[in-house]
Amino acid sequence: MFMERFIEKYNNEQFDVIVIGGGITGASVAYEAATRGLKVALLEKNDFSWATSAATSKMIHGGLRYLVNGEVLLVRESLRERRVLENIAPNFVYPWPMMMIHYKKPLKNNKWVVKVGMLVYDALSYDKNFTWDTCKKIPSHKTISGKDVLRQEPHVRAEGLTGASVFCDCVSIFPERFTLAFVKSAVAHGANVANYAKVEGFIMDKGNLVTGVKVKDLLTGNTHSVAGTVIVNCGGPWADIVLGLAKADGKGSTTLRRSEGIHIITKKKLLSGNYTVGSMTPAGRHFFLIPWRSHTLIGTTDKPFNGNPDDYRVTRESIMELIDDVNSSFGDGKLSYADVKHTYGGLRPLVEKETKETYSSSRKYEIHDNKADGLDGLITVEGGKYTTSRKLAENCLRIVAAKMNRDLGKSITDKQYLTGCEIKNLNDFVREAGSQADGLSAVTLEYLSKNYGTEYKEIVKLAREDQRLSDALNEDGEILAQVVYAVRNEMARTLPDIVLRRTGIGTLGNPGEDVLRKVAQAAAKELQWSPERIEKEISDTVNMLKIPE
Repeated sequence: MFMERFIEKYNNEQFDVIVIGGGITGASVAYEAATRGLKVALLEKNDFSWATSAATSKMIHGGLRYLVNGEVLLVRESLRERRVLENIAPNFVYPWPMMMIHYKKPLKNNKWVVKVGMLVYDALSYDKNFTWDTCKKIPSHKTISGKDVLRQEPHVRAEGLTGASVFCDCVSIFPERFTLAFVKSAVAHGANVANYAKVEGFIMDKGNLVTGVKVKDLLTGNTHSVAGTVIVNCGGPWADIVLGLAKADGKGSTTLRRSEGIHIITKKKLLSGNYTVGSMTPAGRHFFLIPWRSHTLIGTTDKPFNGNPDDYRVTRESIMELIDDVNSSFGDGKLSYADVKHTYGGLRPLVEKETKETYSSSRKYEIHDNKADGLDGLITVEGGKYTTSRKLAENCLRIVAAKMNRDLGKSITDKQYLTGCEIKNLNDFVREAGSQADGLSAVTLEYLSKNYGTEYKEIVKLAREDQRLSDALNEDGEILAQVVYAVRNEMARTLPDIVLRRTGIGTLGNPGEDVLRKVAQAAAKELQWSPERIEKEISDTVNMLKIPE
């Protein structure tokens, strides 16, 4: 699959739909619109999936805890979409066992109270096994004793333990590449896409009809006026700021709230590796310990963030709050700041104002036709969650169709594989990939087949054409051929693009000077970086991967 930044060759084309924002929401809307035969442009001011869509717990889930808020319809939609994503992206989304541990307090964590919720959860996921891939069966939940919990997960705190609910949700081991699969799928259906293309304003006629956007190509410095019939604002935590660009007073939405969610990664052995373990703090807030690439991924937090989202950074204070949550309710209480190997965070856009704190806020989404605000031609999407993004896009296209006064047909995005994900049986596919070693390790081939799907063969071809590209860079078996592929085919333009969003080389923390230099030098050959540019890219990446002090 080949992608190119259309903005570099833009020649005043008129688009049916312009999508602002290249996270999972924008990528899904662009894909949905392209499959309906519309001429689509997707614009992202940074790199695809660089913000909220990257700051996940690597899960595609139904939202069990939303049942506490009575959001049965949201849970049902999430569970249905979980199955759809399993189908259309089999290498990115697959079942994984969860162990929700229960204690005597608080009441909402009582195993019999949760049992009722689990029965409802099972009922709402009645179609969970109607999957295209027969190896993706999900069993119903079961309740186990405290003794069984400790036998299977010895680090669970024994005091007050009453047992656990064991059930399956789904994992998504590489959400950045998953989002990229939606972008690629949009491109495969004719969409024009560009990263590092910042929308700086709107074009409007005298009647306040939005007719396009003003875009700055941040890589070349050139500015463009891009015309479109309907503009869809998928700015996520920036959605209100984007909307403000179209208003005379510069003020955007008054409904958008932002919450911070961070994760930490530690090498400390806290799990068996057989389950994602969910625990609850004494205050009644859930967090998860997730086995991920021979490490433990811990998250997430949920607290209000006030200020400009461009200024957001993970802080030492936020890390310590998460560590304190873990130590208050899990393990020996000795997890420390020194155990943190890597951290990442992001901001969630929320649409609900009634709750005092963000943890209880809904993860529903809202799609606004801004004609009501005097801005015809503009649609703004707010809120939502990764799991339901495809359905959100389907609903968004209903409004697009109405505004264009066109019959755009029915959605087909739930009925076809994403580009690169055309895999009938994941187990057979990975097994077959591993049998084609020819100089590459089984570890490398498993990693490539899962994270690149059917496109893994193109990376293997690069590695076999140039032996220097086949050396393993980490325990996952990642190789320099991925770097070349990221630049040539996947629109990677910076070192962070490569090590954080096209590969996993930097997603466990700083991989070290030697690895970063190898990657930077391989990228430099493709992008004609000067020696000075190489040093800057390495320095910027090192600073980005630093743990807050």
